[in-house]
Amino acid sequence: MKRHATAKWQGALGDGKGSIDSQSGALSATPYSFKARFEDESGKAGTNPEELMAAAHAGCFAMQLSHFLAENGTPAEELDAKAVVNVQEASAGGFEITESALTLTGKVPGISEEDFKKLANQAKENCPVSKAYGSIKVTLDAKLS
Repeated sequence: MKRHATAKWQGALGDGKGSIDSQSGALSATPYSFKARFEDESGKAGTNPEELMAAAHAGCFAMQLSHFLAENGTPAEELDAKAVVNVQEASAGGFEITESALTLTGKVPGISEEDFKKLANQAKENCPVSKAYGSIKVTLDAKLS
């Protein structure tokens, strides 16, 4: 199975602009720019690679955990997962992605907090996106609601 997305960019880095399209159509001519990536902390100026990485990580992690919980006989009613991807200036110049911090609140009837956290950590280690992010720090803060 292969998935794809395309990016178009026009102009120089600082004042250029681009758009991203995804195979599914969920992203269609979605704008991105230097400002959206490095200057606009509100996130309203358009998307950026780190936001897309965070979405991929949160979604993959939640799906993996739902599978583990169902296998455990304690399917989730709801999993609320968030990933925060950190990009910062690198000491050698430029920028680098250093971390993806997962937070999770789960509504899972019939499971202990200890078992929930164990399965959540297992999902963090085993979801394909976490594995792909092997060169950065991946953390998890999980709790039941």
